Amino acid sequence: MKLIHQINLAFGALLLIVLSLTGVIIHYVLMDHFVGKQKDDMQALGVALQKTISADSPAMIPSAVAAASGVPLSVSGVAAVITDAEGNVLPGYETSFTATAPSTLVEAGSITSATSMQNILDGKDSRYLVDIQPLPQGKLTLITPMSQIKEIERALLERFLIVLCAAGLLVYAASLFITKKLIEPLMKLKGELKKVKSRQFSEVRLIQAGGEIGAVAETVHDLAVELDRYNRVQKQFIQNASHELKTPLMSIAGYAEGIKDGVFEGEGARKGLEIIMSESGRLSKLVTEMTLLAKLDSEEDIFKAEPVTVQEMVKETIERINPLLMARDMKLEVDYIGESIKEKRIVADKDKLLQALLNVVSNAVRHAKSIIRVQVSAEADQIRISIEDDGGGIAESLIPQLFHRFVRGKDGDTGLGLAISRAIVERCGGVISAGNAGTGGAIISIRLPSAA
Repeated sequence: MKLIHQINLAFGALLLIVLSLTGVIIHYVLMDHFVGKQKDDMQALGVALQKTISADSPAMIPSAVAAASGVPLSVSGVAAVITDAEGNVLPGYETSFTATAPSTLVEAGSITSATSMQNILDGKDSRYLVDIQPLPQGKLTLITPMSQIKEIERALLERFLIVLCAAGLLVYAASLFITKKLIEPLMKLKGELKKVKSRQFSEVRLIQAGGEIGAVAETVHDLAVELDRYNRVQKQFIQNASHELKTPLMSIAGYAEGIKDGVFEGEGARKGLEIIMSESGRLSKLVTEMTLLAKLDSEEDIFKAEPVTVQEMVKETIERINPLLMARDMKLEVDYIGESIKEKRIVADKDKLLQALLNVVSNAVRHAKSIIRVQVSAEADQIRISIEDDGGGIAESLIPQLFHRFVRGKDGDTGLGLAISRAIVERCGGVISAGNAGTGGAIISIRLPSAA
């Protein structure tokens, strides 16, 4: 069953239950009101008759009733009966008010026995309301049948239920309209999700809606945009990877075939073998870096975070990069801003973060002229590590794509080093950025959250 039908059915059932409960409650409220009002009116009438009736003038009973008839009654049909101390109806003291005799105050059949009449006079018959007032002659009993009250209550209840049902129908019709308006964006969203299922990410539109549905629609649209971007990046990655792998494989295959066929001999064969070994190492490094990137993107357990001091990370980076610095006759300066910055801790995978720092520093070494400066400072709740070189800087057109895969500048290596650094830094909860320093060289900044 469609959602719109489920909602309408549920609302209709709820409305029916509410109307039924309302009708039952109103029935009892009206009955209680009419019974209470009639009792009050009968009591007022009884008091008026009690004052009017003369103990010495039995013949004055009809006129006394008439004199008391000015008391307003919520329900007509009240009979007055005067009985002696033994409960016998006194001759000449039996009358009716509003033209209803006691003998006719019966809901079903007629009163045929003295016992039945006595039960009414004693107030033991639930089909009648009775009010008793004391008189010198005995007691004055006012009687009215419940059937008349029920008839009035039923007539009023029927009218009220008609109005209530009409209002319920209007409310249900309005609910159908509102439900349709609410469900319509969901149906459109369903269509957009089908596009996501069929990988048509670029064709997913943003559904305009309010409230939670609008938030879900916006999330679906953002998801489609991100999936489209990721899909394009993956396609580009595969294309670039195949190209990068093909180049060393062609060199290896070409020199191996030349040596096999005797094209290269002596010194030529030796150089060919050196190229094969060099390209094999480059190919192995490329595959290793690609594998690491894939794991960083997809595997959660590859990252083992632990607290580590900033000084420890920087010191180990310098020790690892020192042979390369000596080979190129370069200097590396470290500047800690603040007394306590060395002891500041960050939560990261030590080995992975060390690799990210080595990638950035080795990249600086390749492009620097003579010196690399590393500056460590604290910014709010973050630790900032800046690596600056005195080289020619980064081309402005290259900066936005510098950390993308297989993007290489002048004298670049595999084009994956900085991409790996970005992936590691982001897994640590940090941010990496690049730009040109005021002195002209390149500067790469890594911001990592400080451990509490």
